Amino acid sequence: MDLLNYAFMQRALLAAVLVGITAPAIGIYLVQRRQALMGDGIGHVAMTGVGLGFLLSTSPVWMATAVSVLGAVLMELIRWYGRTRGDIALAMLFYGGMAGGVMLINLAPTGSNANLTTYLFGSLSTVSQSDVLSICLLAAFVVLVTLGLRRQLFAVSQDEEFARVTGLPVRALNLLTAVTAAVTVTVAMRVVGLLLVSALMVVPVAAAQQLSRSFSATFVIAVAIGVAVTVSGTITSYYQDVPPGATIVLLTIAAFVALTVLAAPLARRRARAAAAAQPAGDPAECTLPATREAGDEIIV
Repeated sequence: MDLLNYAFMQRALLAAVLVGITAPAIGIYLVQRRQALMGDGIGHVAMTGVGLGFLLSTSPVWMATAVSVLGAVLMELIRWYGRTRGDIALAMLFYGGMAGGVMLINLAPTGSNANLTTYLFGSLSTVSQSDVLSICLLAAFVVLVTLGLRRQLFAVSQDEEFARVTGLPVRALNLLTAVTAAVTVTVAMRVVGLLLVSALMVVPVAAAQQLSRSFSATFVIAVAIGVAVTVSGTITSYYQDVPPGATIVLLTIAAFVALTVLAAPLARRRARAAAAAQPAGDPAECTLPATREAGDEIIV
């Protein structure tokens, strides 16, 4: 593959693999918590960090990490205490973060709309060596949290009250989940872009749920899908000269559609086999309500 002869493509592919691992790894917990769009909100806030990075002539990645972590903590505090006006406060935080980023990046001496576009939608050619080092360090943090605390995070994501009764530090784990999601957004922004990163957190998980109800299997399948689409999208972007972020997201959606079509007949076949195996005189098994979502049925 001739693309491996170019240093910028080597950096882009490494970043793509790390994004494909980290985004679904934290996304599975966000899906369970009914916070599928949290990554989108954090992406808006991270724009202020990017603008500050250009204005202060520091690393936009690290500045975006700091600002997005602060924004994620504020989001959790609003969720805890903003019972009546929480949605309005979150909207102001999201849109204020985006507007602040646009303003700051245009005030910066080296900032421009071209710089803004690369962070909003991703860019292969602008992934520098320092960006790769930052992405590797941040991705290592995400992997350590999502794997090392998977049982605790899963318990809190499924039922906060039960987790609290069992003695888990629910608020601390919720904050850690929010912070990890914020870090993941900054990991992915150079490849996918801030406006599209939420899709890579959610859609691979939704696709994996079409094939498995086990948490462990869903986690592995979602990460495999994430790596496959990010690498495929990066390669396609190089050869076809198309935007990498949009390509990756469209491939992710295509994978979801394909797995949904594949899973439907398999589910019907399993249901018929189970019905045929049940003796006629036995009482019918209890079934989950039809309105229960797939994410509710995942078990560890």
